[in-house]
Amino acid sequence: MDAKQLLERVIDNIEKVIIGKRDIAELSIVAMLSHGHVLLEDVPGVGKTMLVRALAKSVGADFKRIQFTPDLLPSDVIGVSIYNPKDMEFHFRAGPIMGNIILADEINRTSPKTQSSLLEAMEEASVTIDGVTMQIPKPFFVMATQNPIEYEGTYPLPEAQLDRFLLKIKMGYPTPKEEMEVLNRARAAAPIEELTSVISLSELLELQEQAKLIKVDETIRSYIVDLSRQTRQDAYVYLGVSPRGSIALMKASQAYALLKGRDYVTPDDVQYLAKFVFGHRIMLRSEARYDGITAEEITERILAKTHVPVQRLVGQ
Repeated sequence: MDAKQLLERVIDNIEKVIIGKRDIAELSIVAMLSHGHVLLEDVPGVGKTMLVRALAKSVGADFKRIQFTPDLLPSDVIGVSIYNPKDMEFHFRAGPIMGNIILADEINRTSPKTQSSLLEAMEEASVTIDGVTMQIPKPFFVMATQNPIEYEGTYPLPEAQLDRFLLKIKMGYPTPKEEMEVLNRARAAAPIEELTSVISLSELLELQEQAKLIKVDETIRSYIVDLSRQTRQDAYVYLGVSPRGSIALMKASQAYALLKGRDYVTPDDVQYLAKFVFGHRIMLRSEARYDGITAEEITERILAKTHVPVQRLVGQ
């Protein structure tokens, strides 16, 4: 079975629980294939937690949930060394970060000190305790949620933390027809409880390796650089997309091409993913907020005015 068929099995499985959000499921898988992470921003009750659980069950992954609260400590996330008087040794007790798929629920409700405990894990897939570095099991994928409505008692994520997320996604409300189907399925047992894995972790790791081999033509790489560069020159932008953002867009495009059954990236892939990769990396000036301009609108404007390369035929 090829990569596209395997990934479609995962998406179809997720859709047994999350109705009408195929694009969100695809983007989540794109981030996972790219060794990236997702910031999921939306109001409560639209299925953010259920999406992560469904994804974890679909790939047979070890799922851990961390409920971020103001009193949460870094040791509650990464673990702690505990002294054992019997052998007079310190033993490491792993925290919930030591899993395959991590749900960081309401990440903006905890202190910056605890938020920063995720930085090393998200960037290096490792944690350091008492000077000893330990690798986190592979695959490793973090999906963090935050509520964009309630800001009281929250700690906005700093730019360095935001930059660690490959994509920022918003779920949105379902249509009336989709919401009716949600009610129909919820009358009996919860659909998530009946979900089983459709691919193995070893298959997922192989798919991650395949995504790295997707061809990115020089014209496409130049196109990505042009888009990033223009975010740094926009009059409304205080801080534009960094080179890490350019790398993120390229890797996400490779994973998206694999998902669509291609072995090469097209300009359409880059254009589709740019708003999810760039949106949280663009810091706006106060004038933009006064004029009601959003980072997504700036991205769309840059996409519209940037020359789109003509992709050479494969093999030429």
